[in-house]
Amino acid sequence: MDDVAVIEDAAAAEVSLDPIRSRLLAALAEPASAAMLAARVGLPRQKVNYHLRTLEQHGLIELVEQRRKGNMTERMMRATASSYVISPSAMAAVAPDTSRAPDRLSARWLLAVAARLVRDVGELITGSVRADKRVATFAIDGEVTFATAAARAAFAEELTAAVTHLVGRYHDDSTPGGRNHRIVVAVHPSVTRPGAGVEREG
Repeated sequence: MDDVAVIEDAAAAEVSLDPIRSRLLAALAEPASAAMLAARVGLPRQKVNYHLRTLEQHGLIELVEQRRKGNMTERMMRATASSYVISPSAMAAVAPDTSRAPDRLSARWLLAVAARLVRDVGELITGSVRADKRVATFAIDGEVTFATAAARAAFAEELTAAVTHLVGRYHDDSTPGGRNHRIVVAVHPSVTRPGAGVEREG
């Protein structure tokens, strides 16, 4: 089972968003049969079986074991991942476009950049699974508290200068076999959950 799987297919995304199927996916973090799930989620076994078949058809769950019980065969199923992310590829016609009005200070443009990140990394993961190779990635995640808006602006300016310096130092498009890598650096207000509001732009 993977830690995270990216759903790129629109039909699979639709299936995963169904409330009952979403509950079944969560319940299948550990292998279970339709009968076991029916007792756990309070639904008829036939209905659970129907939803399990649909989830399996779209690659969201997998068979891990078959057990003989009298004249019946019990199928033990498990989710293919602990959690799922739906890629913007699943809604390609209306996916955010980073080339549309790029603005470093716009939260909506940041969202478009983040959507592209999910899409691209999802495709890389899919390709790496097929090739049985790891994806070379790196990420930093942290928090910083700014005393004032001016301090935040100064931080952004220094961060831009530092990243620009590093890119200038290491960028080399003249070496045969070199591979392009995308850099995404984002700063946004932290959101405290549960029940926290999200700050407005500006």
